[in-house]
Amino acid sequence: MATRYWVVSLPVQNSATSLWNRLQEQISKHSFDTPLYRFNVPNLRVGTLDSLLSLSDDLQSFVEGVSHKIRRQIEELERVSGVESNALTVDGVPVDSYLTRFVWDEAKYPTMSPLRETVDSIHSQVSKIEDDLKVRVAEYNNVRSQLNAINRKQSGSLAVRDLSNLVKPEDIITSEHLVTLLAVVPKYSQKDWLASYETLTSYVVPRSSKKLFEDNEYALYTVTLFGRVADNFRTAAREKGFQIRDFEHSPEAQESRKQELEKLVEDQGSLRSSLLQWCYNSYGEVFSSWMHFCAVRVFTESILRYGLPPSFLACVLAPSVKSEKKVRSILEGLCDTANRQVHKPLLVMGAYITLCTYWKTEDEVGGGVAGLAGDADSHPYVSFTINLV
Repeated sequence: MATRYWVVSLPVQNSATSLWNRLQEQISKHSFDTPLYRFNVPNLRVGTLDSLLSLSDDLQSFVEGVSHKIRRQIEELERVSGVESNALTVDGVPVDSYLTRFVWDEAKYPTMSPLRETVDSIHSQVSKIEDDLKVRVAEYNNVRSQLNAINRKQSGSLAVRDLSNLVKPEDIITSEHLVTLLAVVPKYSQKDWLASYETLTSYVVPRSSKKLFEDNEYALYTVTLFGRVADNFRTAAREKGFQIRDFEHSPEAQESRKQELEKLVEDQGSLRSSLLQWCYNSYGEVFSSWMHFCAVRVFTESILRYGLPPSFLACVLAPSVKSEKKVRSILEGLCDTANRQVHKPLLVMGAYITLCTYWKTEDEVGGGVAGLAGDADSHPYVSFTINLV
């Protein structure tokens, strides 16, 4: 499957069929590795010149950006889920086939409707999908963030992690007078801890400190002392660089945390599966809208360049990088001077210059990735690029 296509329209002086045959012959003869397809643009309702110029401004749509956003979301979800990537489709048809065999959806976008109404309808539909995407992704990311926070507590350093899985009931002494505290000691300060903990305050039980766990940064120790000096011990320990962690052994709380974790894991899986399926379906809808935008743009730019009545041949090509120069030469050869002059006096001098300036690629105006690249002003025919990824 190609990922980069050209959509072009050539002016027709006599017969579109004749021009198509000449194009096929030239491509077959000089650039045999370039697939060529007709791009079926219907006769849309033209309106006034002012409306076409206004409409051309609106055609710099965000539709392509939304389609790429959904595609990236699909790729991320498939990677996280470990599922094999599925071929993206529009109504069951692979996206590249939908592009190269494009048929205008008359039921959805009646050709007798004003172009402004058609464009507004497409904008509205894609805007709703984008808003829905934001809500669904936010909901999924919220659950994922909660799960990540819990996992960090389960596997992070001793300074922040949950200690309930590391401390057994028998490690803790709690009586009327005695308490057991948990000290997080820097790994390379353990000797200092063992040498000093008994003297950090009075009423510390001698030789009561026991190491329970050690990670890459810290070691976890217990220490038993009289409850009435616990606050003094915390202060003295902190001054020495030892952290006293608050801990209360509670089977009920531990079970509650376990259930919370299991529910979040289940919710994350359910939301991820639901979001992925929604993305598959919505990508098809947005891609269809994108291609209808392309058809409107081909029609509008062809009118602005070649004039009225509409007389142009629209097609889709997928040239390899090494064939691009040759294909451009073929297309320019078919746009002879006579064809250009037939249409030129009506619109080109003002309207087309305005359009071309508006449709400059991002590369031409300072960098970035151009999507529906407005390179028509570089050639004697309408031309722009569609990047599927």
